[in-house]
Amino acid sequence: MINSYVIDRRLNGKNKSAVNRRRFLERYRKHIKKAVNEAVNKRSITDMEHGESISIPTEDIHEPAFGHGHGGKRNIINPGNKEFRAGDRVRKPQGGSGQGQGSGDASGSGEGLDDFTFTITQDEFLEFLFEDLELPNLERKELKEMSDHVYRHAGHTSQGVPNRINIVRSLRNAHARRIALSGKSRRRLKQLKGLVEQELAKDEILRDGHSLLAWQAEIERLDQKIRRMPFIDDFDLRFNRNERVPVPSNAAVMFCLMDISGSMTQNTKDMAKRFFLLLYMFLRRNYEKIEVVFIRHHTSAKEVDEEEFFYSRETGGTIVSSALKMMGDVINDRYPPSAWNIYAAQASDGDNWNDDSPLCRELLAKTIMPLVQYFSYIEITPRDHQALWHAYEDVRTGFPDQFAMEQIIDPSDIYPVFRQLFQRKTT
Repeated sequence: MINSYVIDRRLNGKNKSAVNRRRFLERYRKHIKKAVNEAVNKRSITDMEHGESISIPTEDIHEPAFGHGHGGKRNIINPGNKEFRAGDRVRKPQGGSGQGQGSGDASGSGEGLDDFTFTITQDEFLEFLFEDLELPNLERKELKEMSDHVYRHAGHTSQGVPNRINIVRSLRNAHARRIALSGKSRRRLKQLKGLVEQELAKDEILRDGHSLLAWQAEIERLDQKIRRMPFIDDFDLRFNRNERVPVPSNAAVMFCLMDISGSMTQNTKDMAKRFFLLLYMFLRRNYEKIEVVFIRHHTSAKEVDEEEFFYSRETGGTIVSSALKMMGDVINDRYPPSAWNIYAAQASDGDNWNDDSPLCRELLAKTIMPLVQYFSYIEITPRDHQALWHAYEDVRTGFPDQFAMEQIIDPSDIYPVFRQLFQRKTT
């Protein structure tokens, strides 16, 4: 009985269609991107991470093919013909192309083809959702306690695990050892072979047979001694040594400031939550080392966790400056600007006490903006802009590259505004 083994060394052995699927997604990127954008505006905040079914019109997946044209004279024999004879002229079909291909209009006769529909996975959905987005002005900061580390080559060591063995250095050590330990024997062996050759070159009568036998015996002994020397020994082995080296970190923190005052209707709050949920998924997917600070405010601000931020129903009056003051305190306590990239996103309906809006402008211009990389403000209201928007316009004038403002009127504006705020800048 012969046992045979098959080893599959092909890439993507367990998912052999992955390359073809990736090629297909790239080819129909425009259709998929459009479907993803439409799906974002239709979904609730609880199912943003699911996959999506994509439909592609049949005419868009048509592939060109070579065929014979209709020019020239042709003789065609159609079996089963009971209507025409040689010389008759065939009348054109009435109405439509006859095949009924398409994705919307029904044909009076013939057969049609449905749109091609397929499903993209959760990861593919998020990939198309967040492509070409980034945190603006991201910089590498100074070394700090939780900075990144990389492993760099730091010489060789005589001890280590097999997968770190340095073959070239080990063989070099083995060769040097064999030369050092057998050098004297090899020189003596070379000398003896020379004497034997000289002695054999003499006439048989003049040869010293006793010396010749002694030399040959010693040559055999030295040759065996050299052969017994191991090709490589344990102390010849050398292993690559790596050491952990700190590198500058691009760690970042995002402050999410949400207005939950009484002027914010439930529909307005839901749109704010959807915006922040998009932002939260974007940060978690695209950046490994990032912290998110959630701050809710009405007349007073409170730092909360993710669950309370998205699902609590607390409400009250409106003092926006309370959230900005808390953000400044948290930065001073936990996130020094020399070690962190600091970002902030604020969502409100713009309704604020009139005396508080100038204070917000002053807090931003003098305290917050000098510390942050980027601050984005979205006003969720179908009405005219309130005093808070006009106060923030002065901040945008003073910090045009660090401060951005957008308005959201209905849920269909959420994703376009999000992309506008975090669109990757081309250099």
